[in-house]
Amino acid sequence: MLIEYTTFGIINKVEIAIQRLKSFEPQEGYRLAYSGGKDSVVIKRLAEMAGVKFEAHYSCTSIDPPELVWFIKSDKTVHFDIPKDKNGKPITMWNLIDGKTIPPIRTVRYCCKELKESNGKGRITVTGVRWAESSNRKNNQDLINIFAKKKEDRLLLNMDNDENRRTVENCYRTKKTLVNPIIDWSDSDVWEFIKSENLPYCELYDRGFKRLGCIGCPLASVRERELEFALYPKYKENYIRAFDKMLLNSDRKSWKSGEEVFDWWVYGGNKTKILENQIKMEEI
Repeated sequence: MLIEYTTFGIINKVEIAIQRLKSFEPQEGYRLAYSGGKDSVVIKRLAEMAGVKFEAHYSCTSIDPPELVWFIKSDKTVHFDIPKDKNGKPITMWNLIDGKTIPPIRTVRYCCKELKESNGKGRITVTGVRWAESSNRKNNQDLINIFAKKKEDRLLLNMDNDENRRTVENCYRTKKTLVNPIIDWSDSDVWEFIKSENLPYCELYDRGFKRLGCIGCPLASVRERELEFALYPKYKENYIRAFDKMLLNSDRKSWKSGEEVFDWWVYGGNKTKILENQIKMEEI
């Protein structure tokens, strides 16, 4: 039975999300992608409310904030997936960079491929993806995307007659079918559900963080990354050390040190550092 919420709209969205999860439940159960962020907290609770079979999995990236990892560890039902190479050696961001010739950037995010997408192939996976966080997803809300490596080989299926199927994506590259039950939820919907259900969430949100995830993610803004490294200087040191090792294995002459690589990686050609007394947590 659904509890009372402050608005009728969220009640409807909760019911629809639960129905979506029930509609696509595979016989073997879902693999629920759990990052520890607010959206994955919500989808895990919705899966429990729907009564569907699932396992929550966290992909160990080695670069998530310690507070986030501690929060995830507090839930003993979450499985920790450690990415490994063909020899069974754990893959971390640091040894991953060491074997490359460039840092991970927006157009070459080998980190996501190796650290997050290597597990769960062939499984139907529940994610917390939402249109509110991606204009591209919102613009294609009436479509199922059948992804191929080449853009011209992609197939878009119009499923306008089925509200639920707008939440499904099949990715040929990762061999996964993704079900996104809260794809049409707003940030306020997410927080209302968390508060109404009295769900635990990572303390970093109360400290001003708007997003949680990999420290130094190339998809974050310069401001976000700089503030993260100011708060977690050890991660900056680890990146610079990894970039130094990367240069030893590369014939690139444009960089002389790992610190130069770091500055290019974060600032590009416009290095304008924030003064320490300008850092404000609410800006993250």
